[in-house]
Formats: sequence, structure tokens, C-alpha cells
Amino acid sequence: MTVSVVVPVLNDAEALGRLLADLRPVRNGSLEIVVVDGGSADGSVDVAADADMVLAAAPGRGGQLRLGAEHARGEWLWFVHADCRVDAGVVAELRDSLGSPAWGFCRVRLDGGRWPLRIVETAMNWRSKASGIGTGDQGIFVHRRLLDQIGGVPPLPLMEDIECCRRLRLLARPRRIATPITTSARRWAQAGVVRTILRMWWYRLCYWAGADPAGLAARYYR
Repeated sequence: MTVSVVVPVLNDAEALGRLLADLRPVRNGSLEIVVVDGGSADGSVDVAADADMVLAAAPGRGGQLRLGAEHARGEWLWFVHADCRVDAGVVAELRDSLGSPAWGFCRVRLDGGRWPLRIVETAMNWRSKASGIGTGDQGIFVHRRLLDQIGGVPPLPLMEDIECCRRLRLLARPRRIATPITTSARRWAQAGVVRTILRMWWYRLCYWAGADPAGLAARYYR
């Protein structure tokens, strides 16, 4: 079976180069890499030349992931952010988990060495296990049949990962990859751990309360 790794990028050239280097030795002919660029100006498209497919889309992670999934050829879709790092262990466990149609996500590890980040990643892993809802930096994977049943990736400018998991959770319980995927701790380093957590939960609560995703995205990315 083929797994299509769909990577949305926007000015992520350096991070994308590292991710593609991680994936290169584990492709083995059954790992298709689809990069969806949202209008980068930093050479991300040039870095993506090693991918099997490079697509252009309007900026917005939900729309980029949706376009990538529509063009990907794999039976399974694995949505991975450009600033994530993967190793042979997580890819091997992912492949071992792909049997009957299902969906799920990985445990996450933040790449910083500060002790507060260990608390953050532990809380993220506990929250996703308890709620059955993963975030985009946890490498959400899904069988195409299930993705089609929910109408594809929600083309939202923000919270597309939460909404996708919410819809999939109505179909089946998620599988969880124990080997962690490593993601950048940049946002916690830039804004501070407590402030970042409060900010993320505030946006999430606003979304659950019915706020317009476009308006939330405009505030989140300004």
C-alpha cells in the first residue's frame, strides 16, 4: 500500500529540507511525498524538488492539505507539518498500524531542551489520548475511504486539524502511534510557554463557541 505524506508549506525552506532528509531513507517506493506550497518567497519550492509532487495553493493550511489529499495517489494520507522531524521508528510503526481503514495520530515531542516543554508535550499527549482529537503537529493519518466519508480535509484557515479529527472521531476511535514525532518548539520559545498555552486554548474555545475560523485566523497570524 502507498502512504502519501502531505506537507503544507509557507516560507518553510529550511525546515522542509530537514523533513525531506528524514523521509528520504525510509521511502522504499511506498511513501509518496506531496508538498503543497502556499506562495512561499524563500525558495521552499526549490527545496521541494525532491518530492514526488509539488502543488501550488492559496495560503491556508486547511486548503493546502485538502488540495494535497485530492491529488495524492496513496491509499493512506499522512499530514505532516514542515517543521516536524520523523525517524525510521515512527515510519515503521505507522506502517505496522495500517490495516483496515482507520485514522489516528502520533505522540508528540517538542524539540527544545527546557523542562517546561516536557510538561507541555506530556499534557498534549494526555489531552489527545483522552479526547481522541489530535493536532496537526502530531502527524494525523487517515485512510482515504474515511477521509472521503467526512468530505475531505475541512478547508478552514485555522482549526482544520481539530475539525477533521472531530468528524473522524464520529466514525471510529483513533489509533495512536507510540513512537513520537518531533515538532518545533519555536512558538513556545518566542511567546513563552504559559502565554502560548493560554492563547491556543482561547482560540480553540472561541472556535467551539462558533467563532468564524477566518476571523480567528486573521487574528492568529497577524
